[in-house]
Amino acid sequence: MITEHPMTPLERRTVSSLALLYSFRMLGLFMVLPLLALYAIDLPGADPLTIGLALGVYGLSQAVLQIPLGWLSDRVGRKPVIIGGLVVFALGSIVAAMADSIYGIVAGRALQGMGAIASTIMALVADLTREEQRTKAMAMVGMSIGMSFAVALVLGPIVAAAGGLAAVFWFTSLLAVAGMSIVAFVVPTPVKTAVHTDVGARQGLFIRSLRDAGLMRLNFAVFSLHFILMALFLLVPGLLLDVAGIDRDRHWVVYLPALVLSIAGMVPMMILAERKSRLREMFLLAIVLLMVAMGVMVAFDLAPAVYVGIWLFFVGFNYLEATLPSLVSKMVFSGGKGTALGIYATCQFLGAFAGGAVGGWLVKSVGPMAMVIFSIGLAAVWLLLFLPGNAVSTGAAATSE
Repeated sequence: MITEHPMTPLERRTVSSLALLYSFRMLGLFMVLPLLALYAIDLPGADPLTIGLALGVYGLSQAVLQIPLGWLSDRVGRKPVIIGGLVVFALGSIVAAMADSIYGIVAGRALQGMGAIASTIMALVADLTREEQRTKAMAMVGMSIGMSFAVALVLGPIVAAAGGLAAVFWFTSLLAVAGMSIVAFVVPTPVKTAVHTDVGARQGLFIRSLRDAGLMRLNFAVFSLHFILMALFLLVPGLLLDVAGIDRDRHWVVYLPALVLSIAGMVPMMILAERKSRLREMFLLAIVLLMVAMGVMVAFDLAPAVYVGIWLFFVGFNYLEATLPSLVSKMVFSGGKGTALGIYATCQFLGAFAGGAVGGWLVKSVGPMAMVIFSIGLAAVWLLLFLPGNAVSTGAAATSE
């Protein structure tokens, strides 16, 4: 029981400091999400395609480097890799802050993504916590991602109102420096670096993970979720400006209540899923909410429709973002958790890249409605994949097909 074996003071210090570090870094990546479509449009070379690339390109470099940097940390140590990643992230922020064209921002965002240290942070958590505390520790760090997303959507417009898009990137570079200080002076140094089966991908298990039908469905799910997120934020800021008539510096007044109220929508779904054994139904409902949200926002040229659509989207998105990693952990074969989650994270970042790039291309080439229709279609395919009764399961046996 957790109450019988509470965390030691060292474990509490470790987990809280690494959760703060993780949130700082994700905050820096997320803060531009509600801003780029509005602030970057005046830069030379800016159009929906290049803005979409600037939004999502960090996902490509994250996807390419996340697992290799995790392997490197097994050999040279966690802290050198984490500090090196934060240095690269800070440099990327500075490049973007000093950019005088959209291409400079694309380059800066790509460089930010090359500081791919998420898997290494999780490995350091595992190094510094006992096995019986590890699940709780991972959950605490994971919660920081959701919190940083919420804070970023509110804080980004506030910082941009004070100093423009460049101020946001300068702010994220300061967050990276603060993260380096946390690693150097607050986070303990592990006595030894260990290989953990529940953290980090293992080369010998890649093929088995990729052949697992249940895990591949979940990989497609997280790819689709982050594709839709990035694509939609090419559209939402413009809707708030043009349809709702809200100045770009005040978009946080919509995001903040929408995020808070999304919790009220999530809680009943989580209760029904966990206590009433309605996990499959709530999972499918969350996908439908994404589809309805996108349809509502574009079908009616009215401010209330935009507000309701944003709220419905956050209810579905936040529920799925919290549920998907748990399903991966529950469905994976014995000893394969770290590898499965590594592949899952790679698909998540690839979805962010594809959502920005493909979404931007669709908006530029065909129009915003084409991007929305494509995103709804992707969600429909996702829904169909999870309609079978065994597609949303909590046991590894269900994935053997």
